Amino acid sequence: MANVDDENRPLILLTGGSGYVGGRLIPLLEKQRVRLRCLARSLEKMRPRVQPGTEIVQGDVLDLASLDRALQGVETAYYLVHLMSGSKDFEKEDRQAATNFAQGARNAGVRRIIYLGGLGDDADPTLSPHLRSRHEVGQILRDSGVETIEFRASLVIGTGSLSFDLVKSLTDRLPVMLCPRWLTTPTQPIAVDDVLAYLLVAKDLPPGESRIFEIGSPDVTTYGGMIREYARQKGLRRWLISVPVLTPYLSSLWLALVTPAKFEVGRHLIEGLKNPTVIRDKEALIMFPSIRSMGLPEAIQRALTETS
Repeated sequence: MANVDDENRPLILLTGGSGYVGGRLIPLLEKQRVRLRCLARSLEKMRPRVQPGTEIVQGDVLDLASLDRALQGVETAYYLVHLMSGSKDFEKEDRQAATNFAQGARNAGVRRIIYLGGLGDDADPTLSPHLRSRHEVGQILRDSGVETIEFRASLVIGTGSLSFDLVKSLTDRLPVMLCPRWLTTPTQPIAVDDVLAYLLVAKDLPPGESRIFEIGSPDVTTYGGMIREYARQKGLRRWLISVPVLTPYLSSLWLALVTPAKFEVGRHLIEGLKNPTVIRDKEALIMFPSIRSMGLPEAIQRALTETS
């Protein structure tokens, strides 16, 4: 017989539970006073990631019909899906997936969608396909009429984050790096623990209009700066030699450090390094005063502690 108290707890749907951020969010949500449901294409792969009390529903964001059961009775839905790894036309598939989810959430009466996107200036005509797609997904979710809380972040620092692992692999393996000038592009990375804190507190915001919050470290740095700080903390001597452009040859050398399964994702991430990803709107600091994101040195130190 179901526990009455359990039935009164809000039902949360998590998509993207097999990903880096989603996988780390699951155990945190399981400790909250909520009922957690995870959408998964493979029940077998998801089961080891969750506690016995967490419900798993089989479905796919590219299959609208499969979302009906997953969204039934849901109050808040986390949309942490990004199809960049498995598709040559990820922009088209991300667009379709977001459209399906937006429609399904509206039909099911979902009150709030929480989405993790990417920083970057919408007005920048050189915005990479990766960042452009991230912004488009957020717009599609907002256009659904369901209140959408979109967090825009740059590189997430933490062991298991592909972006950070790329920086880590480069620094660990290459004493001398031939680097394009856009490694001086400004960015504000964020520790994964801070991302998780924002995602958790967002579900408890009072009802309101859809909003976009830009989040990141208080430190504005560059990708070169991250490499140097990581090397400093590891006690490595590294030399970065600037070249005008990242040629296909140099790009292939960098991507050789990425596992074959993540090669396509790595390529799209490298394409996006030319775009500044900095916070221009500081509303998140006002709306979430309890969260003070850690600086770059502390974020990297924590990531290194995870691997030690």
